[in-house]
Amino acid sequence: MNSKNKVSVIVIAGNEEDNIKDCLESVAWADEIIVVDSESIDRTVEIARRYTPNVHTRAWQGYANQKAFALEAASNEWVLSLDADERIQPKLADEIANTDLSFDGYRIKRENYFLGKRIRGCGWGRDYQVRLFRKSRTTVIDRPVHEGFRVDGAMGVLNGAITHYSYRTLKEAFAKIDTYSTLEAKEKAARMTVNPITMLCAPPLAFLHHFIVRRGFIDGTYGAMVSLMHALTKLQVRMKIWEMRKK
Repeated sequence: MNSKNKVSVIVIAGNEEDNIKDCLESVAWADEIIVVDSESIDRTVEIARRYTPNVHTRAWQGYANQKAFALEAASNEWVLSLDADERIQPKLADEIANTDLSFDGYRIKRENYFLGKRIRGCGWGRDYQVRLFRKSRTTVIDRPVHEGFRVDGAMGVLNGAITHYSYRTLKEAFAKIDTYSTLEAKEKAARMTVNPITMLCAPPLAFLHHFIVRRGFIDGTYGAMVSLMHALTKLQVRMKIWEMRKK
């Protein structure tokens, strides 16, 4: 691909041998690819080195810390952040490479998949995230979970999209929400109210919010399962906070 914009792609990974190949192939057009691996015990590093010499291995220090390290390692002013379970669609690749980038950062839509089906409800259909930005104007939002990037400047929106294979199997889905609920519990332990009433009420409210208000019902059974996952996350967060306080 002929490119008028020099772009560095940053990817953080850990035991992603099933994802990393397709992820990196989708950004093979980039001027630089940087992979920060958290000491994987599978073939993630081996596969990543087929696409880039810039593979860094460092102990896991949290999502925000790993992304800050990757951002610092980028040599170009324009940086695109991608997760291992995401792919850049061809239209978006061409847009990033060849459009006059007049803003300091850009929000990009993610098309999220659950068990192989694209989810349009549950709030997943309007998922725009800051992923392309000027390195000199950007910092990482330091949070244990739902970290992101803060751009000091004007923001735009690109037309192309990122494909996100968030949960390919139920086993993977349950493992991820266990991890994310632990991180969220640690973040909110000091300020969240936890008692029998909140434990009982939060999950069904979360389900109704995602299935009804956020129109998860348009995705049928898949939407119901995604909404239940959100409900389960809310329950786990509160139960884990209760356990932390007991200890």
